[in-house]
Amino acid sequence: MGVSNCATTLPPSKQYGVTKPLSLAGPTEADIQRTKELEKFLVGAGLYESAEEAAKRERVLCQLKQIVKDWVKELTRLRGYSDQMIEDANAVILTFGSYRLGVHGPGADIDTLCVGPSYVNREDDFFFVLHNILAKREEVTELQPVPDAHVPVMKFKFDGISIDLLYASISLLVVPDDLDISSETMLCNVDEPTVRSLNGCRVADKIIKLVPNIEFFRTTLRCLKFWAKQRGVYSNVTGFLGGVNWALLVARVCQLYPNAVPSMLVSRFFRVYTQWRWPNPVMLCQIEDKELGFSVWDPRKNPWDRTHQMPIITPAYPCMNSSYNVSASTLRVMTEQFQFGNNICQEIELNKAQWTVLFEQYPFFESYKNYLQVDIVAADADDLLVWRGWVESRLRQLTLMIERDTYGKLQCHPYPHEYVDPFKQCAHRAFFMGLQRRQGELGQEGQQFDIRGTVDEFRHQINMYMYWKPGMEMFVSHVRRKQIPSYVLPDGYKRSQTARIMCVQQAEKPSCNDSVCRSRSGERGLKRKKELEGAEEKQQSQDKRQSISPPRRDSLSPELIVSQKGGMFLQQCSSTVSGGKRKSNETSNNFTSAKMQVAILDKDACSEPSKSQGAQFAQSADGCVYHPSGVTNLVEVSTCEDPAHELLRLSHDGHLVGSTGCSSLYSSQGELIQGRVQVTIK
Repeated sequence: MGVSNCATTLPPSKQYGVTKPLSLAGPTEADIQRTKELEKFLVGAGLYESAEEAAKRERVLCQLKQIVKDWVKELTRLRGYSDQMIEDANAVILTFGSYRLGVHGPGADIDTLCVGPSYVNREDDFFFVLHNILAKREEVTELQPVPDAHVPVMKFKFDGISIDLLYASISLLVVPDDLDISSETMLCNVDEPTVRSLNGCRVADKIIKLVPNIEFFRTTLRCLKFWAKQRGVYSNVTGFLGGVNWALLVARVCQLYPNAVPSMLVSRFFRVYTQWRWPNPVMLCQIEDKELGFSVWDPRKNPWDRTHQMPIITPAYPCMNSSYNVSASTLRVMTEQFQFGNNICQEIELNKAQWTVLFEQYPFFESYKNYLQVDIVAADADDLLVWRGWVESRLRQLTLMIERDTYGKLQCHPYPHEYVDPFKQCAHRAFFMGLQRRQGELGQEGQQFDIRGTVDEFRHQINMYMYWKPGMEMFVSHVRRKQIPSYVLPDGYKRSQTARIMCVQQAEKPSCNDSVCRSRSGERGLKRKKELEGAEEKQQSQDKRQSISPPRRDSLSPELIVSQKGGMFLQQCSSTVSGGKRKSNETSNNFTSAKMQVAILDKDACSEPSKSQGAQFAQSADGCVYHPSGVTNLVEVSTCEDPAHELLRLSHDGHLVGSTGCSSLYSSQGELIQGRVQVTIK
């Protein structure tokens, strides 16, 4: 840190980037003072690790380097190579990402690349042999191989330090310790996953070479990454920007203002990208095609590249768009946040605001009236780790599909933070997505966007997970702002008095165990029964449709599935859509046309089954048994050929059991009742 020699200007002939600088001006005394205040804020925010943690990271990397060297030597010996080859056998560990750029903070993971010789492969040697070696070490925990990722990776913690380990096998029999990763010869005779693995290190090294002042770059990048996390736009997997994207954006601003100090660079960052005309690409250098057979980003030749919303091009060959995940919705959100940052920085420069205002957390749960909630559950923490990773990596597709199916009229804001319900006894995570009508889009009060088919299609994509285990479930539900569960709200979050009271009531509500939900008071159940009995009559007199997504068990008020024709109501007891491969053959009872009595389910009045009440009980996918409110309708279940796709099925004892499939539920009059997601935007 520090701003010494700030006023030094570069020679006019020196140029960084693909264009001339916008300004060669240095800082004023006020800029220097604001930079000191900014650096003080970053230190106070805990963005710098201690010397002890830095030393521990170095020790972990040294141990990891020795492990991979021993691993390669053992493989060399087993394959019958000579003693000299065994002695020379080697693998190197290189770092990239925030650690290589020098902007990592406390608790951050270390992105590492293992480069091995040509005869050591990724599929068997890395993901099997090395995986087993690491699994046996007591320092290694949370070991998670992801061989089918876009960039195959092995994730784990080594002595508490999070490691993301990639592997690249290059065309050398012996890997030297002083390997020059920037040389294009590293890319000869390797496959696409290896190129992508090598590219992380190559891009990081190139960025460092292309910025005028590395220390100013680091301070500015550390600041902007923290800002992005606070404003909810830091997440490559959800369709926003990840670490390398922010590094490239900041590096370009450093090139445009080569003599600026961090406070100036932060302000210029927002000024530049507020006015940037996307999809014009951000590039640190000219795109070169080395003609080694790998595709480079070129919208003139590649039709797919023309669809990119926010191209941010990597500077190392093969140059590619690092932000292809960005969608129209996430670009809109980021543009709004850039404008917010620009406004605050203007006030800071006029001494009307402090740096703390710029880094205020985005009030996501106050910004929309409608949300989608995605609940992810698993049998235990280990299963949740891999299952959550799979679902989270596909959430971006849900955003794209909603944009597609509503022709861009329904805008989505996926929030990259995950939440944990402390009242759930199973392993659980929840994600949220804000929904609103596109600005300028004419729509009438209560306009509905039917995304039932969209969510169903998304569920089928999630079902393709090849490592699915029993207990892995995914639920999608539509919630309104007042129904947002209290566990997502930070301390001091402002809500209306009514909402606060409802959240307290929800928190006090006893949670379901693995088999039975405890009942609420009889008075509450009686009141709900009267409400439901009058619901059909009310429906005929009012043109007001509620969400037809089956509600979450912990929502503040029950929601109903509404039949279009006959006004019948049915509420599923489980939370909307469930993912994963389902029931075995033993659960596919032959009830393809069975008639049964189905209660309008009230989750707030659930209790253990009682034979004296003479009514059927429904059961959710997680085993909770729900008590009916007493009002019944005669319905018929029509199932798909695949028993895994049943919407409802009968248990062996005749109880109605909630399932999560695609088939249709029909009333006794033949009216179609389907429980998927429908959103009413007001």
